[in-house]
Amino acid sequence: MTLALKIILLIASIILIVSILLQSSNSAGLSGSIGGGAEQLFGKKRSSGYDALLSKIATVTAVLFIVISIVLVAIE
Repeated sequence: MTLALKIILLIASIILIVSILLQSSNSAGLSGSIGGGAEQLFGKKRSSGYDALLSKIATVTAVLFIVISIVLVAIE
C-alpha cells in the first residue's frame, strides 16, 4: 500500500515539476513582481491554450501531491 502511494507521489512530483517549468514567465524578474503585481492579478487573463492547460495540470498534481503526502504521513 505504501509502496504504491510512494510511486504515485514520485510520478505526481515529476509531473508537477515539469508542468511548472514549461509554463511561460509572466513577469520581468524582481522588478516585475514588485511593480506589476496588480496587473498580473487583475489585468491580463491567460489564454485558453497551452498555458491554461499547464496551469490546470500543475494545480491538479499539486493537490494530488499534498493529499498523498498527508496520507503517507498518517499511515506511517
